Amino acid sequence: MNRQALNDLLALGEGFTTEFKKAGTSGLGREICAFANTTGGVILIGVTDAGEVVGVADHNKLKSDVQATARSAEPPIAVEVESAGAVLCVTVPAQHSKPYSFGGKFYLREGASSQQMSRQEIREFFYCEGLIHFDETPCERFSLEEDLTDEVWDTFRRRARIPAEMPPHTALKNLHLLTDDGRMTHAGAWLLARDIQAFSISADVACALFMGTDKVHILDRRGFNGDVYSMIDEVMAWLLSKLNVAYIIKHVKREERSELPEEALREAVVNALVHRDYRSTANVHVYVFKDRVEVVSPGGLPAGMSESDLGIKSIPRNPLLFGMLHRMEAVEHIGSGIRRIRRLCDEYGVAEPEIEVSPHWFVLRFPRPDVAEERGQVRLNPDTPEVTPEVTPEVTPEARLCGVLQGEMSRQALQASLSLKDAEYFRKAYLGPALARGLIEMTLPDKPRSSKQRYRLTERGQRYLEERASGQNDKNAR
Repeated sequence: MNRQALNDLLALGEGFTTEFKKAGTSGLGREICAFANTTGGVILIGVTDAGEVVGVADHNKLKSDVQATARSAEPPIAVEVESAGAVLCVTVPAQHSKPYSFGGKFYLREGASSQQMSRQEIREFFYCEGLIHFDETPCERFSLEEDLTDEVWDTFRRRARIPAEMPPHTALKNLHLLTDDGRMTHAGAWLLARDIQAFSISADVACALFMGTDKVHILDRRGFNGDVYSMIDEVMAWLLSKLNVAYIIKHVKREERSELPEEALREAVVNALVHRDYRSTANVHVYVFKDRVEVVSPGGLPAGMSESDLGIKSIPRNPLLFGMLHRMEAVEHIGSGIRRIRRLCDEYGVAEPEIEVSPHWFVLRFPRPDVAEERGQVRLNPDTPEVTPEVTPEVTPEARLCGVLQGEMSRQALQASLSLKDAEYFRKAYLGPALARGLIEMTLPDKPRSSKQRYRLTERGQRYLEERASGQNDKNAR
């Protein structure tokens, strides 16, 4: 360090990245540790608190003592020590193996001083650095006796592809959803929840439809608070029901095409639930505006990631939850979330979502196509025939089911056509209501559970689709 650089530091005085020390190495380990746990800094030995240079003697011995002090930290801290006239300058670079302790204690730089961390601060520091994952910690509110019912377990077992003969505790332990002392982790609680708010008060998803481009006039508001797996399909069903759908006439068949790619929206919802900060008191929000769809997740980016890393690398904030949802096939492509969303939007012919990142929020903003400019007949791509883009904004689950039903189809084929992962939710929200309304029927009504069971449209179902299409044609004619 040259004389001018030293004078500049002296002129600025002590601060977040600069510490003055009159002599010796007493208390030096505390200062080095605090700088290492923050953004680094410089310690000037031979300078009083008032900024007066008094100098130090025997620089060589002091340099050796400083290095020994830095090496005695846990883990050892690399520092640079050099002389600047009578002053010894100790530079603590930004470190990558946080947290560091000295003498069994952890320190942080706060303002112009170094402070010992409290137990809560240490825990928060570990979370922020990604050294502790909240989803792996025990959920004290979860009772294995009261919350792990036979019905809950059976549903989870089928989703997670666990052998029927395997005892619940054995399976949960092998999947690391139970801690070593037999307590349920937060990830396990979120996946087994009948009401997720019983275990994490803000873990539900809040959805809202607005009249315009701001939040002044609310047209619809829904909240979803089941288990994480179920909420994905429930949120998607609500979201898709609020978007415009184009009816495509192709080779005599009529297909439905949402204004935004369903798989991209689903990926955004999954990412929001998987990567959110569950310690936050804020919810995941899904907003539908006149001009855009927003998926808002609390927590910003996880430790070790910057905005430039998006679409390139993935660091799950909740790795246990992430791994379980991948096992349950709710997450299909590990580490490809943002990249896949961009690709899906590009292939669909719509604008890529805008990304907004702050320390506390992560927002994916999907621009909605301007329907007013697309009225009449448009072509979505060279292979797509004529399209009528305007439809009723409310598309019910029964309408979606009838729209994809071609000839006779199995439950699995119908569920796959709708991109739904949860079989139980599909039965309750789609299949059951369509059967109850007489829109579809079983091919084997006397054997409802037969593996050969198929479903087909009834005459009422055919009329229902024709009336919906006719209603849209009337709208477009006007």
